[in-house]
Amino acid sequence: MKYKNITIAITIIAAALFAATANTGCGVYGFTDASIPDSIKTIKINLIENRAQYINPQLAPSLTEKLRQKFLSQTKMSLTNNDNADWELNCEIRDYSLSTSAISGQQAANNRVTVGVHIVLNDRKADKVSEYDVSKGFEFKGNQTLQQAESSLKEEMIRTMTDEIFNKLFSEW
Repeated sequence: MKYKNITIAITIIAAALFAATANTGCGVYGFTDASIPDSIKTIKINLIENRAQYINPQLAPSLTEKLRQKFLSQTKMSLTNNDNADWELNCEIRDYSLSTSAISGQQAANNRVTVGVHIVLNDRKADKVSEYDVSKGFEFKGNQTLQQAESSLKEEMIRTMTDEIFNKLFSEW
């Protein structure tokens, strides 16, 4: 009985401490495990360039639009086209390649499309430029053509790469 009361007391204290610290402001606002300094109000997200050897013509514009939507919906930042934005984001698709990921009976059972994006973040408030790379593979059945795979994987590729870019930008904070 004594241990049960101690456990309850510790749980109540931990919950109270969490509630107290969760409601205090510290000059930074947060969302989905990321935070942005209050001084960052605007971002310019340039069109993503496709510099891969093989070009999926739908990927760059769709990825640009999804990334802009994510910033609008998950941050307090405003999108702008001004050259004096607090942050300016430039991305390039540098890798869009096909490989076999599984073989069965001397035939490709599964293939993979790998998408790699190079990210350059110009933080004008901190007068700092940071560069990052993200890459992700997307599996598809070996009996599908690349065009069939691109069609079926399009939404997953865009959603996943948007999340990868977004998360990479805020993993350093």
